[in-house]
Amino acid sequence: MTTTYEPNVVLSEVEYTTIGKRPIRHDGADKVTGVAKYGADQYPTGLLFGKILRSPHAHAIIKSIDTSKAEAHPGVRAVTTAADFPQDGEHEDLRESLMASKKVLYKGHPIAGVAANTVHDAEEALALIEVEYELLPTIMTAPDALADGAPILHEKNRSEYHGDDNDTPTNIEEYIHHVKGDVEEGFAQADLIIERTFDTATVHQGYIEPQNTTVHWKNDGRVHIWCSTQGPVEVRDGTANALGISESQVVLTPQEIGGGFGGKFEPYGAPLAAYLSQKTNRPVKIIMTRTEDLEATGPTPGSHIVIKMGATKEGKLTAAKAMLAYESGAYAGSMIGPGCMCVFAPYELEHGDIEGFGVFVNKPSTNAYRAPGATNAEFAAETVVDELAEKIGIDPLEFRLMNAAKEGTRRIDGPVFPAIGLVEVIDAMKSHPHYDAPLEGANTGRGVAVGWWINGGGPSSVNINVHSDGTCSLVEGSPDIGGTRTSIAMQAAEVLGIPVEDFHPMVVSTDEIGFTAGTGGSRVTFATGLAAHDAAQDVKRQMIDRAALIWDVEPDSVELVDGVFQSKVDSELSMSFKELAGQIGGTGNPIVGRATVDAAGAGSAYCGNIVDLEVDPETGKVSILRFTTVQDVGKAVHPSYVEGQMQGGSAQGIGWALNEEYFMTGEGRMANSTFLDYRMPVANDLPMIDTVVVEVANPGHPFGVRGVGEVNIVPPPAAIANAIYKAVGIRMEKLPMNPVNIMQSLWSQNGG
Repeated sequence: MTTTYEPNVVLSEVEYTTIGKRPIRHDGADKVTGVAKYGADQYPTGLLFGKILRSPHAHAIIKSIDTSKAEAHPGVRAVTTAADFPQDGEHEDLRESLMASKKVLYKGHPIAGVAANTVHDAEEALALIEVEYELLPTIMTAPDALADGAPILHEKNRSEYHGDDNDTPTNIEEYIHHVKGDVEEGFAQADLIIERTFDTATVHQGYIEPQNTTVHWKNDGRVHIWCSTQGPVEVRDGTANALGISESQVVLTPQEIGGGFGGKFEPYGAPLAAYLSQKTNRPVKIIMTRTEDLEATGPTPGSHIVIKMGATKEGKLTAAKAMLAYESGAYAGSMIGPGCMCVFAPYELEHGDIEGFGVFVNKPSTNAYRAPGATNAEFAAETVVDELAEKIGIDPLEFRLMNAAKEGTRRIDGPVFPAIGLVEVIDAMKSHPHYDAPLEGANTGRGVAVGWWINGGGPSSVNINVHSDGTCSLVEGSPDIGGTRTSIAMQAAEVLGIPVEDFHPMVVSTDEIGFTAGTGGSRVTFATGLAAHDAAQDVKRQMIDRAALIWDVEPDSVELVDGVFQSKVDSELSMSFKELAGQIGGTGNPIVGRATVDAAGAGSAYCGNIVDLEVDPETGKVSILRFTTVQDVGKAVHPSYVEGQMQGGSAQGIGWALNEEYFMTGEGRMANSTFLDYRMPVANDLPMIDTVVVEVANPGHPFGVRGVGEVNIVPPPAAIANAIYKAVGIRMEKLPMNPVNIMQSLWSQNGG
């Protein structure tokens, strides 16, 4: 089914010179011509190749490791094990997570590293390392980890959940409890209460470029890293911590990045490569295979969720209760915190109770994946919301609108919303032609859902150097995944009134720019854009001073309007930005604008989906016929990039809903650890995804910007589940909703 794009809904009335336009991205030519350098493209002189020996077992005691035969291999230059890492107790968990010496906790857990002349020599050497294991029982899901008598992964771990009984070993690594009002009183006010249980599988970010790192521990004592990363300072600091050295001894130069989606913040190979480099005095490159990447990096957590919600017969939500248990993987760091924040965030609720558990299981430690924790939570909550609306007999969007969170709404976890755009998003969904379009054919259904994401701020730094020809270099530290070189430069160009094409944005090493947090949390266009705005204001002030000096007037009498410096009182005094830039050298020091910010006021984002689909009742296959995504973006700096983020997140959410999962065997082995078997949607699995941009300005940013990268992955599974119900009458409570799970639900409904 072919659809056409509907006009965007734009509520913002502010018109800008540069912001809101669609210039060509600055790094586009390098990327399409192959000039751009990615992580694996670094080949320093004397390069050695590293490989990592990984555990074949998901849970086992390491009784012995013998590397002598590998060290004797003629092509091997060095071998590293956990014995090379700092041995103090403070570093124990970090050391064991990077390279196990006592116990392995997932299949793929690193045991040893080898540096050799060639990759083949390194692979041969791995086969020569002898490890003796004592196998232990595995736990693969959150309910299994919480069950009485479950094997304990970390004997020293204790949890606040057990209250005063803190001597009890447990698999609970994090416990959260949020309460607002009196939930039992709220349920007593309800005419209808629905309680459902949901389970979601582990999924991977699915970036095309696998994890990689090249490290040279040089004679001056500094560790140089080149890699594909979203978080240069995070990987720098994590590597320094693992090596037991100062952060200033590590410099990281981020390369172009072939996708990340939250999965490239960890120093998976850098500390190992650093020790191999130190031993050989040569640079060492480690590139993961796809199987290694899937089995040994940070996927999103699988989850077990119980949702209970009540409403009056008029459609008012009276109470909501959630229990969320998220898999942490082998080490601490589940996404239970944001999951608990997001689960009921779209709604005004007087009474609520949210209980969250992050639990250890024998899988790799989880990591962020585009709005981490939110997709699981909203799949569950939005399915129950839809069922409430259906049983009460109210239109599903009208039901959501009646209960929508607004400015001043206090979330169950505490914070009060500033200006937000959920009402505007739902209004745009209701008025979109898709919502009322005819839907023909048997076993077809239309579903809706909404979702929320926090969005982030934090520290960022930007320098702007003004050149004599009127162009500017913009130096920043945020790796560019989705066109942020341009979206950041556009904000500086808006301040200075010059074309964005006159900017040359560049992402530099951690030594060359002030502290800048990683590219994640939908923070870069907001936070680093704010730093660019402030740096451009610094340039503007300096150039006004320079124009005043040339004209022998007071700076207060000079203004910058549309790229022209002019006197407020003498119309004869004016110079373009380029003309004034040409006189900088003869009137004083070079002009460099600088700004560092710790950006607060990140505006959270809402998104809604309308989806049409068809279910084949004979096979369980779901075909997406039409998909519309609506998002409040605050202000679309570059609408093409915003639409691309909306479509990309939606496509990933569709994959999460229908196909993607870690298919785990009972002994803890991932049975589908290649892209041939790990099923992500490709172009012919999807229709054109229509985008509707809603602009409710974020008061925390001078241009009203909100982050746009993450929230679009949140509502698709719930919207698809609700459409499946409309198509064939089954409420899906398990992800993925693949043919097997759909057929099992159909057979169960039909008594099969």
